[in-house]
Amino acid sequence: QVQLVESGGGLVQPGGSLRLSCAASGSIFSINVMGWYRQAPGKERELVASINSGGSTNYAGSVKDRFTISRDNAVNTVYLQLNSLKPEDTAVYYCVLSTRGYTYWGKGTQVTVSS
Repeated sequence: QVQLVESGGGLVQPGGSLRLSCAASGSIFSINVMGWYRQAPGKERELVASINSGGSTNYAGSVKDRFTISRDNAVNTVYLQLNSLKPEDTAVYYCVLSTRGYTYWGKGTQVTVSS
């Protein structure tokens, strides 16, 4: 059993920044992939960024120059730094962890970019 606890979402103006955090607890295997998905109203769920246990990262093309994913393996926590936010970044952001054939999801946190 794995639990993912997210924090950091909220309302921000265009051009602003947020840092999302996701802490995993429970039976965590050290070799895993953690990442962030997002889903905007009326759109498909999209993989934003991922990072494996060795630190290799992957980004969606729309966010590569603005967002940064990182992790702290010692505390099973993944972060997403969102800079230069745009209204089109508005979505529910979901933390995900995949390990040993299982995928776990957070409940999602709302990010709203609006003036």
